[in-house]
Amino acid sequence: MPGLLQRHPYLGLLALGAVGFTFYVLTTPPSFTSFGSTGGELLPYIDTTLDSRVQRANHIYDKVLADRKELIKKFGPTPDDVQMFPPDKDPWPAYTVWDFFPAAYNCPHEVERIGALGDGGKWVCGLSRVQEKKPCVIYSFGINYESSFEAGLLENTKYCEIWGYDFSVHSFGPEIPKNQLYRTHFHEFGLAGQDKHGPNDDPKMWTLESLMKANGHTHIDILKVDIESWEFETLTTLVSHYLDRGQDLPFGQLQLEIHVWNKKFAEFLKWWEKLEQAGLRPFWTEPNLVYQNYNKHGTSDLAEYSFINVKGKNVFITNPPASSSQHSKPGHQDRD
Repeated sequence: MPGLLQRHPYLGLLALGAVGFTFYVLTTPPSFTSFGSTGGELLPYIDTTLDSRVQRANHIYDKVLADRKELIKKFGPTPDDVQMFPPDKDPWPAYTVWDFFPAAYNCPHEVERIGALGDGGKWVCGLSRVQEKKPCVIYSFGINYESSFEAGLLENTKYCEIWGYDFSVHSFGPEIPKNQLYRTHFHEFGLAGQDKHGPNDDPKMWTLESLMKANGHTHIDILKVDIESWEFETLTTLVSHYLDRGQDLPFGQLQLEIHVWNKKFAEFLKWWEKLEQAGLRPFWTEPNLVYQNYNKHGTSDLAEYSFINVKGKNVFITNPPASSSQHSKPGHQDRD
């Protein structure tokens, strides 16, 4: 080898250069890249902090908002002209209502399906963020005697408690093991836009605000709502209540089944944009294929959506103080 280098000294320089370049690549901080289609703003190429991941997700979602306006112009040109499910005839426009509302927000943590793989399971963003959070509050509306989602939340967290509501059944489903029932609270109430739970009201309906007040809660970490198309009236009232007062929604994320029976596109768009105005961003969606299987000649009216709330200081978008009992695991807070 020494003889070879003496005869060809440039080989030694080449090897030294290769070592130096490798060291530079491995130790240099991440570079910056430009997104020309979203305004040319420079963002970190590698997102090493929660703040930077949230910033990037917001940046990407802003482009989706602009794309939606263009899609409405293309098939409208106004919202009133857009059909929910175009008929099967010429010119066969290639869209359904769901194409205007993609789950385009990037959850800044892991995304995991909790509960059954079929009907009943939900997609959750960053369950690790509440794995050891104390207190951890979960509300679930619409049990229907199937509680694989709630059972999965209990199994994967240490301190979370679940308040379940459904006036059509008498308890949670059998999926919750007996040794975890002490962390659950069930009531035969429904969720509505107005309080109607007097002695002569049947079923008894509560607003979210009233239930939280009765339970002594100021914040819900995970909120599940499946109330068979009443989500439009209920969430409109709920969101407007907080928007009108300049307050953030009192929950970190929302798992919601949407039922668009007899809805017009302009009506649905207005409702959806109110959710966005309040800070809700969809990070996952899937059609309800169980419903579609039994409704083969109809339209795909049901879809599951999971939203993260990007306003306020909930645990999914901000890191709690290092000394807080809310933080998940030592060493996780700077990067998770």
